Formats: sequence, structure tokens, C-alpha cells
Amino acid sequence: MQYLLLIYHSEAEWGKMTPADMGAMHQEYFKFTQEIKDSGHYIGGNPLKPTATATTVRVRDAKRVVTDGPFAETKEQLGGYYLVEATDLDEAISIAARIPGARRGSIEVRPVASMDQSAKA
Repeated sequence: MQYLLLIYHSEAEWGKMTPADMGAMHQEYFKFTQEIKDSGHYIGGNPLKPTATATTVRVRDAKRVVTDGPFAETKEQLGGYYLVEATDLDEAISIAARIPGARRGSIEVRPVASMDQSAKA
């Protein structure tokens, strides 16, 4: 089953990291990513640009409304994600716990629903 591992962290805290600390964190992410690629769990993933670069789109009464910034103000922002293959939720949680950002923020683990037209809900 596929799981999306959503990485949340405080952009304000991330911005306070020294270049050396940031470099070390990036190296941890590179190592983790290679490990899950090697194990066959990795399907995809990417870091996201800061929320200041976000655009939110809503459609109300058939009218498109576009605003700058994220949907909501929160203490932690979505900073990236991994899409992984895991046998069950326990294995997905085990993978999520190894993500370096889990030590400073949080990882949301969500099963991916199938959009297969032949599957009935």
C-alpha cells in the first residue's frame, strides 16, 4: 500500500539554523532518501519552497479566488513529502520515524486512496 509522509516543521525555526546545521540536516535527508530507495520503499518525494511562495485557489459561486500564501496560519508548515510503499501502517510509521525532520517537527502518515475507476468506494 502507498503512504504519503507529510513533513511539517516550523519555517521560523528552520530559518534560525546555522549554515553548518542546515548542511548537516540536508546530508541526513540525502542519506535517509538513499536508504529508502535502496530498500524499495521509495516512490517519490520532494522538499517544498517556503509558504511565502504558495498560492491558494478557491472556487466560490463559480468564481475563482486566488490569494498569496498558504491556506492557514499554523505553527508548523508543510515542508516536503515522501511517497512510499509499505506493507501496512506500522511499516509506514517506522519509515516516517526515521525522517530527520521528525526530530524538530512532525510527520503525518496518510494512506493513499486508489482512484482506480474499476474500484467501487
